[in-house]
Amino acid sequence: SKSSKSTVVPLGPPMYLDLVYVPNHSNRKNVDVEFFKRVRSSYYVVSGNDSAAEEPSRAVLDSLLEGKAQWDSNMQVTLIPTHDSEVMREWYQETHEKQQDLNIMVLASSSIVVMQDESFPACKIEL
Repeated sequence: SKSSKSTVVPLGPPMYLDLVYVPNHSNRKNVDVEFFKRVRSSYYVVSGNDSAAEEPSRAVLDSLLEGKAQWDSNMQVTLIPTHDSEVMREWYQETHEKQQDLNIMVLASSSIVVMQDESFPACKIEL
């Protein structure tokens, strides 16, 4: 029989980054409050447009609020959704006041980039 080893990531100081793509289409199986407490970014890109798979996950969006509330600074955070989803709209409306208190801004983009045979939503980020 094989024994499975579990790797525990030791606690350490938070990492500060300019831009973070929230992993796995913002699925709650991989991202929680601890992620946002330790991975601190000016910009978080949140993908996912699959309501059946619960992506993006409301739990992940709530984790951002809870994690950011524990930061020792009130630096501006910009959340960049890649799709307009019902989950994102509901979360935005229900938590808007808390987002403002935590200095979190959610971008909405109506810009479309057209390249050859495809088009997709886009936004410009200046770092």
